[in-house]
Amino acid sequence: MAKLIILDRDGVINRDSDAYIKSLSEWEPYPDAIAAIAQLHQNGWTIAIATNQSGIGRGYYDTRTLEQIHCRLRSLVNEAGGEIAIIEYCPHLPADNCDCRKPRAGMLIRIRKSLNIPTLDGCWMVGDSLRDIQAGIAGGCRTALVLTGKGQRTRRELDEAYSDTWICDDLEAFSKRLLSLDV
Repeated sequence: MAKLIILDRDGVINRDSDAYIKSLSEWEPYPDAIAAIAQLHQNGWTIAIATNQSGIGRGYYDTRTLEQIHCRLRSLVNEAGGEIAIIEYCPHLPADNCDCRKPRAGMLIRIRKSLNIPTLDGCWMVGDSLRDIQAGIAGGCRTALVLTGKGQRTRRELDEAYSDTWICDDLEAFSKRLLSLDV
């Protein structure tokens, strides 16, 4: 079984905004998220990111800006002693009905194929929205909801169908919980 954790970005790693994160100056990581990613990596977990970025399709920012943000994210994680193996993003609008936009599992499948992992069974999808959890389940992952970003609101949307989803205060709490089991 692969030790893979797929993270949503906005609301999990960094502060989210209903007005979108449109520039590097607007991108603000949560204080403990970078350290949590590094700690997970140092404990043998491969870290990937799957993020809906419809702001590109809406014309709010371009792929160059997105790459600047991801370059900064990778740099901070590397400085903390971690590594992000791959970042997948969906630039499409919800109306585009693409296969990659969460809640569909297209990005998760691309991550699995890129990392040459036969199955996502036992892997994790960590997000702050219902669509993150739905994508994880569709991809065959275990799921965790963090209460940062849209997580508090999403928690109220969860029903019995999501009873196996872990509820964690933030990415650091997820990391501690997972690593306490990972012996």
